[in-house]
Amino acid sequence: MIFHNPAGAPELACDECGCRWFDRMANRCYECGADVPEASRAAFEQALAAFRADRDPDRANPDAARFTKARP
Repeated sequence: MIFHNPAGAPELACDECGCRWFDRMANRCYECGADVPEASRAAFEQALAAFRADRDPDRANPDAARFTKARP
């Protein structure tokens, strides 16, 4: 489940219990222990990329940073 925090950034929540705290090493919810599905992680990464693109188009693609001039 993806929701947006007050700043507009996406946050991933557990599909089972709604908890926002995950053990990223084991890909499990801290609250209920449910696995975080690959589809949920992929959807979160897409939402995060869209958020970055909306906020700063130059930083939407992190790999492109090495080809662009640094900002002061």
